[in-house]
Amino acid sequence: MSICYSVDRTNKTTNNTAVRRHNSILGILVMLLPLTSPAEQSQTFGDYTIHYNAFTTDILEPSVARIYKIPRSKNRVLLNISVLKKVMGTTGQPVTAKIQATATNLSAQVKTLEMREIRDKGAFYYIAETPVSNEETLIFTLHITPNDEAITHSITFQEQFFTD
Repeated sequence: MSICYSVDRTNKTTNNTAVRRHNSILGILVMLLPLTSPAEQSQTFGDYTIHYNAFTTDILEPSVARIYKIPRSKNRVLLNISVLKKVMGTTGQPVTAKIQATATNLSAQVKTLEMREIRDKGAFYYIAETPVSNEETLIFTLHITPNDEAITHSITFQEQFFTD
């Protein structure tokens, strides 16, 4: 998944604070993406591509974790989802969506995940976090309905987490 930002270089009134804020937000959003490409997963459903991943929160930069009130820990997992609508000649346009998510471990314990929406300059991310134990495998079940659509897309994937 790629994030594209443009800066209006013709606006001479842009001050250093705004530039620093823009760079800070860009850094935050990049940190919400997977650190390695194999961790990124996506599925395409008609006009929509859904990107998703899950990772322990200890890899987040402390400043990112503070801003989004995410506890940094090897024993917490962050689920990250974004939905892009296909637009000819682009990598896709971010769209809002209704998302329901659960994480089930191999002992059939179900955790309902409370999704939070993050909006920034036209980008939309959905995150949720949950505790995890060492070597625990979580099976994530996602039900995603892009806004203004009637069809719900379902994704199931699993990840094993090593916290020690």
